Amino acid sequence: MAEAHVAVAFSFAITHEGVNINYDREVLNLVWKSGLRSWKKRLARFMNNIHCGIYPASLSSLFILIALVTALFMGNIDASFGGIHQLEHYIPGESLAPFTVQLAACIAYSFCLWVTTILFLRYVLKLLLMYKGWMYEGRIKKTSLKTYIWAALVRTLTAKRRPMLYSFQSSLPRLPLPSLEDSMERYLHTVRPLLDDEKYEKMKQMTYEFQNGVGKKLQRYLWLKSWWASNYVTDWWEDYVYLSGRSPLLVYSNCYGLDYMPLPTTSQVARAANFIYAAMTFRKLLNTQTLKPVTIQNFIPLCAWQYERMFNTTRVPDVEKDRCVHLSDSQHIAVYHKGRYYKVMLYNNRRLLKPVELQWQLQQILDDQSVPLPGEYHLAALTANNRTVWANARTTYFAKGLNKASLKAIEDAAFFMVLYDEDLDFDANDPSKLNKYSQAVLHGKGHSLWLDKSFNIVVSKNGRLGCNCEHSWCDSPIMSHFWEFCIGMEAVQLKYTENGNTVGELEGTPPIPIRLKWDLHPECVDLVRSSMQIATDIIAEVDLQVYYHSDYGKNFIKKCRVSPDAYVQMVLQLAYYRDAGRFNLTYEAAMMRLFREGRTETVRPVTLESCEFVLSVDNPDISAKEKLVLLQRACQKHQESYINTMCGKGVDRHIFCLYVLSKHLDVKSPFLKEVLGEPWRLSTSQTPHNQAGILDTKKFPEYVCLGGGFGPVANDGYGVSYDIASEDVMFFHISSKRISPETDTLRFIGVLEKSLRDVKQIFIDSQA
Repeated sequence: MAEAHVAVAFSFAITHEGVNINYDREVLNLVWKSGLRSWKKRLARFMNNIHCGIYPASLSSLFILIALVTALFMGNIDASFGGIHQLEHYIPGESLAPFTVQLAACIAYSFCLWVTTILFLRYVLKLLLMYKGWMYEGRIKKTSLKTYIWAALVRTLTAKRRPMLYSFQSSLPRLPLPSLEDSMERYLHTVRPLLDDEKYEKMKQMTYEFQNGVGKKLQRYLWLKSWWASNYVTDWWEDYVYLSGRSPLLVYSNCYGLDYMPLPTTSQVARAANFIYAAMTFRKLLNTQTLKPVTIQNFIPLCAWQYERMFNTTRVPDVEKDRCVHLSDSQHIAVYHKGRYYKVMLYNNRRLLKPVELQWQLQQILDDQSVPLPGEYHLAALTANNRTVWANARTTYFAKGLNKASLKAIEDAAFFMVLYDEDLDFDANDPSKLNKYSQAVLHGKGHSLWLDKSFNIVVSKNGRLGCNCEHSWCDSPIMSHFWEFCIGMEAVQLKYTENGNTVGELEGTPPIPIRLKWDLHPECVDLVRSSMQIATDIIAEVDLQVYYHSDYGKNFIKKCRVSPDAYVQMVLQLAYYRDAGRFNLTYEAAMMRLFREGRTETVRPVTLESCEFVLSVDNPDISAKEKLVLLQRACQKHQESYINTMCGKGVDRHIFCLYVLSKHLDVKSPFLKEVLGEPWRLSTSQTPHNQAGILDTKKFPEYVCLGGGFGPVANDGYGVSYDIASEDVMFFHISSKRISPETDTLRFIGVLEKSLRDVKQIFIDSQA
């Protein structure tokens, strides 16, 4: 394996014979090319920002307008109603010919008219996008004439020019701040099913005292922020929920996603090479902003802000609050294999390496027989330690010399790749394989994932892929879009040869991977060892298992005339009630990207209607038809709650921001303390699908995603991520803590399986 060497671009020395200058042309050439590439990217970024800034207009429309206004003016038709003549007085240069002055005035007038029109159209589009009535129609009630007209106007404004990734950002509305009275009323409505009469009256009194007391003061401050900031929640959510957290990222912050069912090759390096190539293609689309924006119904835009920090990003630990550091560019990735770290260059002479070249590079890593340096094998366990401990260690042991350079190579990488040294797979007849697979991607061996990186790509020995994602910079739909794009590009475009290798032939020798070196102090080695023990303890206490449900999927649920998401939520409520014997506070993540810089909001699935349905299922005195009606009513209520939340009428983020303000203002509030202290004993999330428009399961029925998941949120609760993968398949990734006597993942899977079967039977019996 080639070692890194220090290259000196030039040197000089003063001798008796004069000044002697030496320089390395190759190094200077590399510096020149690097600078040239950087300036080209800046120019491209500048032009892209212009194109996005003038959307829905285009530069060509400016020239057309100038030509039209000038032609009319020269033909004695003043379309400006005297405006051009007024501008002539402000054009300097008495020696200029009258024609030149008139032409300059026409250009200036056309430019002002063009800019004014753009601002007007963008404001109109923003006003149109504030309308959310379409969310309720077609799902809950019939589509109105008002919505048809609204849709026609939005399509008219957005259809003239193909939008770039960030074209809609300035037109997206801000997240509206609900009134304090509305949020308090909705909060009481959500906790009513969870409290008996006495506790509910106590909570009601506490809520009214807050609403009529300190809540008003906090609301006024939050109102000011809602007008000042582009999103009144997002920055505080990132800072206080993620970056200020001192707990380890392993299991309880980072989330994961798994491969699709087909395994196109069993070659680890070939699969990894094609994925790297697809990932860099996706990054290029991000950089050039040519990635098609994700829309609802092909014309309603979603916020694309989270894509900005996907690549070249690291969460850097600090003593009190971490920092999310993003670089504008990176030409390499960091690769881990059997306790050793490598820097793998992705470009050669400004050209992205082909998959066959990337495969050759990765094969060099597999063939490397060197052994890990002292402390290197478990080094990544430092990222699984307490954030303050890792921050102090980073400052003490990685601030200079070899360690600083190697750490910089990892943190500056486009992303981190793990060449896992074991087979991982999916077998419908052997659940243990999928469990092992999920556990390897969520936490690995405690030292195989560099948890600070924006995402880690895990490639198993037999070619299975997985992704571990740091959560502070994005939510799951963003990574799901990237994941689907890369797998889709691999399936449709990249392919493999008959023997499982990448397509193509080597035409030269690609850059050889650089083995990263470390000079770890004995105290640092001891800290690595203790960090590894912490990681081992975390892994030992989490019980993650995956339930593969192949009895039915989306196709059957639609026959029940309910939303698939609402149906699964009702099944989860039934399963949890059977497991715990009571109802508990439940979390479901809802996307808030209809608003600028929106992330997520909480949907509370426990309602009076859901409880009524759950209690009816095991009641023999209630008929199947009545149970079906209760199910449909509960699903309808859940869908209404979900839509209300997506439209900015959620409860929890509003209360969270009020709580942050109370801390800043040193205001005591028993209500906020009570609400923010409530544990989410059932935390749920759905895996999104078909955002890239490549792997539609109707066209590619074999490309079923295995889903993904996360660790439990509460010590005595469950984390459930469900993937309605296709018409006939669903996956449930379920986690809990082994230390809790209240929870048992395998037991929950058992009641979930029975609940899925029982709810299906209700529908079948009701049709008899």
